[in-house]
Amino acid sequence: MAVHVLPTNPVGKDPPRPNGSDLIAPDCRGLNFFEIDPAIQGLLQLYLSPELNDHLAPHFSRLGMIAGGRLDELSELCDKHPPQLHHRNRFGRDEDWIEFHPAYREMEKIAFGEFGIHAATHRPGVLGWRAPLPYVAKYALQYLFVQSEFGLMCPVSATDTSAFLIKRYGSAEVKERFYDRMISQDMGHLLKGAQFMTEKAGGSDIGNSALTAIPDSNGETWRLYGDKWFCSCADGDVALLLARPQGAPEGSRGLALFAMPRHLEDGSRNHYRIIRLKDKLGTRSMASGEIMFEGATAYLLGEPNRGLKQMMDQVNLSRLSHGIRAAAMMRRCLNEAFAVARNRQTFGRTIIEHPLLRRQLLKLMVPTEQVLSVALYGADLLTKAEAGDAAAAARLRIITPLLKYRSARDNITVATGAMEVRGGNGYIEDWVNARLVRDAHLGVLWEGTSNINALDVISRAVGKERAHEALAEELHSVLTRADQLPGQYRGELRSLVDRAVTFAARVAANPEREPLSRRAAGGLYHVTSAVLMADEGQWLGAVAGDARRLVLSRMVVAHRLGGDGMFDTDMADWQTEATDLLLSGEAIAPEVAQRLVQSA
Repeated sequence: MAVHVLPTNPVGKDPPRPNGSDLIAPDCRGLNFFEIDPAIQGLLQLYLSPELNDHLAPHFSRLGMIAGGRLDELSELCDKHPPQLHHRNRFGRDEDWIEFHPAYREMEKIAFGEFGIHAATHRPGVLGWRAPLPYVAKYALQYLFVQSEFGLMCPVSATDTSAFLIKRYGSAEVKERFYDRMISQDMGHLLKGAQFMTEKAGGSDIGNSALTAIPDSNGETWRLYGDKWFCSCADGDVALLLARPQGAPEGSRGLALFAMPRHLEDGSRNHYRIIRLKDKLGTRSMASGEIMFEGATAYLLGEPNRGLKQMMDQVNLSRLSHGIRAAAMMRRCLNEAFAVARNRQTFGRTIIEHPLLRRQLLKLMVPTEQVLSVALYGADLLTKAEAGDAAAAARLRIITPLLKYRSARDNITVATGAMEVRGGNGYIEDWVNARLVRDAHLGVLWEGTSNINALDVISRAVGKERAHEALAEELHSVLTRADQLPGQYRGELRSLVDRAVTFAARVAANPEREPLSRRAAGGLYHVTSAVLMADEGQWLGAVAGDARRLVLSRMVVAHRLGGDGMFDTDMADWQTEATDLLLSGEAIAPEVAQRLVQSA
């Protein structure tokens, strides 16, 4: 409980009046976002080798310190001073340059230059490690960074994923020109990526794209004509986009993937214009714009009739990144809620002592912990899939849209709940809550709306590719090896896995059941997270003496898989004790966690 100490009253003087400002709850600025987060520390022990985890720990701690300090200040400045588009220079030349606040450039140096987040999985040497980092490590860096700044992670991710596609599908000439510079940490040499996808017809039905590509006579370059309606990172040096080669068929099969540089080889501007920048609800630090193509030079990537399929590699990478970004923002929201709850006083006690608020805090905590487990699991699958593990690739196929679907929706709920805990101040732009609420809503739009991702899970991943079978097999395997779990709870989880998978398959088998797709996808996500968290809890209980994730797993079953009765007035004793332990922030001994799980 926070105690406000007043100065000593001099003899004969009236006592000083309390300063009301001292009663306003603090925020998280000034904290080290890595050191205050036992969840990420524990899960990194699970997924990274001891040698790599020990090597990266000081870097994670440094980024956690920066995120809680200088980066948080810079992010606030950039949100209040968004980029400005200048069409002409002082000589009247059309240059279309975007002016950023100096704080944005400083944030770029942290993300690209100091920590090399965009290059971490591409080459050795980032943060002094002898090999490319696994995806779990890269996403852990994103997770810490985004707790203060969400907008800049779009160009960081776009640079990362664009470099990935150029390396995979570009010609030798294209790779030589762009790839090494896109994974550089030298800010003077770096080429930043961009993604120009959406046209006026909308982003979901990508087959309606009308941007036209005409081949040059040299057979190496193409010319682009038309416009794009929503271009992320409008200042990017190399933009990836879809266009329809002249004479190609209508629909998505007629689209090709291109890389378009901002500057031509002679240093002159390419032939496109930034018409205007978008006045957005959130991610104000990052420049999104509308672009008109007037014969812009571009390079074909891969086969001209496989552009959308190739582009989906980037979309899937971006969806995973969005999942970890949602995890980051939810963690910041949860930490902000605790900063208020443990310091604000009402009716003679801190608000965390009020029973109803304790339940609401738990409802913020459970989805925050769920998304971290699923996101890091997905990152680990990606590393295995790129190493040739076909089973991991099959599971990744369904985990990626599952993560994107559920994390984006939960992020909005958690951000709104954390704002409510702070009260009226949370609605004021002086505090981070308002920005977190604004930024959270972007997740349900970028890389597919909730409906698009739910349909990708059920209609395609389940209905066409049977990916749910690979996921179910893995979850049952996890439960088999988790032999320290109480037998009854293991049996309950097994049953829930089977029920969720069967329900998803039944929905996928009948087009008339499409309205149930979101419920089916949600069920798969929740049961996956419950199994992962149970396994994590038993493992961390054994190696670190903290089995709180096992208790959180049980909370997922109780509160997100329909275990609680809507009109049941009896409060289960185990939930009251579990809530007290989880909100205390202290480790939960394995034997206590197992007793609580068995008592449910």
